[in-house]
Amino acid sequence: MPAKDLFIQEEKTIAAAKAWLAQPGAVDEQESRRAVESLLNEYCKLFKVTRRLMRVSDRNDAELRRLRNSAELAMATLSRYFSPNLAEQLVLDRNFLGLEGERRELTFLFTDIADFTALVETHDPSVTVPLLNEYLDNMTQIVFRHGGTTDKIVGDALHVIFGAPVEQPDQAASGLACALEIDTFSEAFRRQKAEEGILLGITRIGVHKGAATVGNFGGEMFFNYTAYGDAVNTAARLESVNKHLGTRICTSSTVMDSIADFSGRPVGTLILKGKTTGLKVFEPLAREQMHSSVIVAYNAAYDKLESNDPTAKQAFAAIVAKYGEDPLAVFHLVRLLAGDSGTNIVVDEK
Repeated sequence: MPAKDLFIQEEKTIAAAKAWLAQPGAVDEQESRRAVESLLNEYCKLFKVTRRLMRVSDRNDAELRRLRNSAELAMATLSRYFSPNLAEQLVLDRNFLGLEGERRELTFLFTDIADFTALVETHDPSVTVPLLNEYLDNMTQIVFRHGGTTDKIVGDALHVIFGAPVEQPDQAASGLACALEIDTFSEAFRRQKAEEGILLGITRIGVHKGAATVGNFGGEMFFNYTAYGDAVNTAARLESVNKHLGTRICTSSTVMDSIADFSGRPVGTLILKGKTTGLKVFEPLAREQMHSSVIVAYNAAYDKLESNDPTAKQAFAAIVAKYGEDPLAVFHLVRLLAGDSGTNIVVDEK
């Protein structure tokens, strides 16, 4: 029975007891009458105290519900602007908002849609705004599923951190799995939009792992949880280099070395702009792709390229003749025909 109804029933019982006691002859013996009156008075006092406590408890419960609802609303609001793991950290740890940073090993993922600016210039905002919102909504959901923190959204591009603010022992694997799922989604999304008459460019993705400084940067009025360092710049360069290679995903050897069952093929040793040392780069692939005839042929041709075998040119030419759409085979064949050799690739552009 609800407390309110129980109190009403008790009030009726007390009123009935008082009415009975007021009747002539209800209790003839004077001492017994005083005892009954004393018990009834004590019960009335107890009843009033109990009702008062229940009212206080109800107010406390109401306040707790209000605070809980407020916290849930705050969490939901934060989660619209921050990745869930960052939002949770903000809610649980008030000191997390301090303007501090730390040097950590992190994995970075950068994405960008090819020729999106041109698409925006040639279509009405009523087309491009819903398109971009749908794309980014799906992209961020994928990032969140893999435990990533969205550092920035710049136009159509995403900058994502794995391993911060919450540490991830499998950050490289999570970052790479995220990249592969983004690639699957973006290609399906691109085909869907093409059927609607909107020619969307491919989504290029770069993934790199390395040391960086991560934390809150800004001031008392505004802060940005982000990371700085060469590893961040390298991830951005790997995203960009896809347009030269014809690939959609490029990942570094630091990511590959962190994943025991990495699946992919070598691209080459890239000497990025501003660098003097090379970085081994790979195109990650689904495991079932590794046994396809084109990948088997490519790996054999790449082994020849790596060992400076003069027949490497013929090997890549045979792949292009048979599998004309393989971008990396075309890329290496063009290099070899231009007189280049080996697997070192100088990238002059950012």
